[in-house]
Amino acid sequence: MKFKKPLIAFSIAILLTASALFVLPQTATDIFSVKTPDLLLNRFFPWKLGLDLIGGSALVYDIDLTSIPKSEQQSVLNGLKEVIEKRINLYGVSEPRVRVIDKGERKQLLVEIAGEKDLGAAAEQIGETPLLDFRENCSATSEQMIICSQTELTGRYITRAVVSTSQQGIAKPVVSIEFNEEGAKLFEEITARNVGKPLAIFLDNQIVDAPIVNEKIIGGKAQISGQGIDIESANLLVERFNAGALSAPINLINQRIVNASAADDSLKKIVVAGSIGLLAMIIFMVISYRSLGFIASLSLFFYVVFTLAVFKITPGFTMSMAGITGFILSVGASVDALILIFERAKEEMRRGAARKPAIESGFKFAWSSIRDSNINTIITSVILYSFTSSFVRGFALTLLIGIIVNLAVTFTVTKGLLRLFVREKTATVK
Repeated sequence: MKFKKPLIAFSIAILLTASALFVLPQTATDIFSVKTPDLLLNRFFPWKLGLDLIGGSALVYDIDLTSIPKSEQQSVLNGLKEVIEKRINLYGVSEPRVRVIDKGERKQLLVEIAGEKDLGAAAEQIGETPLLDFRENCSATSEQMIICSQTELTGRYITRAVVSTSQQGIAKPVVSIEFNEEGAKLFEEITARNVGKPLAIFLDNQIVDAPIVNEKIIGGKAQISGQGIDIESANLLVERFNAGALSAPINLINQRIVNASAADDSLKKIVVAGSIGLLAMIIFMVISYRSLGFIASLSLFFYVVFTLAVFKITPGFTMSMAGITGFILSVGASVDALILIFERAKEEMRRGAARKPAIESGFKFAWSSIRDSNINTIITSVILYSFTSSFVRGFALTLLIGIIVNLAVTFTVTKGLLRLFVREKTATVK
């Protein structure tokens, strides 16, 4: 036992130190001027901060729904949001904010990209996602323009695109695309009524090719080729189609840089206030429960550090101002659980029980109250996360993770520390 206690304590200290170095930012902050070592983990797992903390770009697009039936417009809007989110994620940015703004007869798309201050680069990546559509009944005008009738078949029905090589004559790059079930049916109908006629492929209202349909095409597979398709443009098209082709044209009408100076000032105040609050809770625990409170304060510090580490390694997690609020609320829940346990232990010690059995009883009998209150919070967090969006989901997620980690730390680390360091003796508590 003499060898086991120092080993467990040393292991906990190593885990706590590693977690603390992991959660601190890699570079110095303006809050406490803390600079951590250039750890390998910090390179692979940097903090991802939201638009409200680090600023970024905001772009507003006007959506052209004139060619979309009213019954399908909501589906098209949802598809647009999904496509733009994919484009931003390919750009290396997580958790973008993409919202549809209702302007009566008009619909607009607001895209906010955290951390991206280059408006030109952001607009280029989003706005150049192509609008592909197939047109029939083509005829050439005297001005060498080609006029065609639009069909219902657009890029929204594309499920996959790859670059391949044409097998006819000189090898040339072509873009092979596949349609979903609905798109395959439309493609079959369109080719059936255009046998022997050209079927034009337009990209952003520019004709790419107008191949002659030799027969009805079944199976939903086609190829884009032509003089304008080289290996570079083919690869670019494939990249964009696999991210999702737009189901309706969008036009950039406004763009601006979002300054996070106000949020940065608020973040400093939140961190300072949270640190003061944590210190006040530790002082309260030590005064109220003495040595028990001191050990519990160590576990509370472990909880804070370990929860931040879980946030950091959660895939796609982005810390926002709302997320910080949820985290601070979870710290309060952790202290509440410790108070319930210690108050129950004090009752047992008043009856003359030894400290260790009293603490074991505190964990045992306080569990039902802690379980019920935390389950209610977990249910609320799950509902908020499932049926809301934007910053409310961030709040719900951090609160949910915080509560789950709280239960794990309280009944493992806190309990383990108390078992290690509390001496066996009978005591009374007034």
